[in-house]
Amino acid sequence: MARRREGRGNPDATIEDVASAAGVSMATVSRALRGLPNVAPETRARVAEAASRLRYQPDPHASRLAAGRTNAIAMAVPLLDRWYFGKVVAGVEATLSGHSYDLILYEVDGETALRRFLAGSAPYRKRTDGLILADLVVPPDLLDGLVGSGTVLATIGGRTEQYSSVMIDNFAAAELVIEHLMRLGHHCIGLIGGQSDTAIHLDVPDLRMRGALTVLDQAGMAPDPDHVQSAGFTVTGGHLAMNRILAHPDPPTAVFAFSDEMAIGAIRAAREHGLRVPEDVSVAGFDDHDVAWALDLTTVAQPVMGLGEAVAELLLEHLRDPSLPPTHEVHAVTLQARGSTGPPSGVTLRRPKGWSPRGRTSVS
Repeated sequence: MARRREGRGNPDATIEDVASAAGVSMATVSRALRGLPNVAPETRARVAEAASRLRYQPDPHASRLAAGRTNAIAMAVPLLDRWYFGKVVAGVEATLSGHSYDLILYEVDGETALRRFLAGSAPYRKRTDGLILADLVVPPDLLDGLVGSGTVLATIGGRTEQYSSVMIDNFAAAELVIEHLMRLGHHCIGLIGGQSDTAIHLDVPDLRMRGALTVLDQAGMAPDPDHVQSAGFTVTGGHLAMNRILAHPDPPTAVFAFSDEMAIGAIRAAREHGLRVPEDVSVAGFDDHDVAWALDLTTVAQPVMGLGEAVAELLLEHLRDPSLPPTHEVHAVTLQARGSTGPPSGVTLRRPKGWSPRGRTSVS
């Protein structure tokens, strides 16, 4: 026979049972147990005695709803299965759990999905107290609706004047990488950019591309158009883009990929072409992925988990005081120079077996 432990609630007892035992309404039971006013002392005592006798435990979720709060935060991201978003979510969750908040995740990819998610009747509105958007661009008409409805919101990766935000300077971060490669002596640098698949995605790839091209143009080293390729932010995407770059008769001596996963794919492609990294071609990435140090990959280190922690803190501040003005944080990044980049060797190899070609360290 199972034995009940003292102090444990009775999972079968309901608020209806307490109301019946005390001879009052369920609303009175709720007010009495929550310590709200306008309940006679004798009624409050009768409710407490009935609840104790039945070992009734109020549902904390229901209690929070009755108090007008849920202690839950919604977060929408474009892709749940990517390393970057996983790290951001981990940072958000770590901060929220420290303040006794739950996190409810939503994958929202595409403008139709975003409009449906942000609609006035969206389920998250009743289930949560606030919303975090990660790397999603809210159309102006939806933004007006969010402001008008009093939604407590914070964003990561993008900025609006109406809501607090956390981001990095992608333009300046890309400049760091190109300056590093130029200091090593590279004069022919290729770029593997990313693709913003829909209008609701941020212009991160464009900002990194513009930052890289600005430095190259100023140095009179504008790349050959065939040395600039775009692909998905994946290992496969980087592999495909690097293969296209290496198909050029005079490939670059260094390549900057806009994510570490793309850089890993680029290194694989280079080795398949019989090239050594960095002796024949240098490769740099972006993010400082968990495996970047193990692969000795030169990269831009951005505090991905820290960005998640920061945006959660901003949101909680606005929940505590909705009158606070928006805060916009730009977090510092650093260049991690490792073994995947080095000076060009200056030795030309015959194709098709392969070929060998002819600072700042932080921004905030």
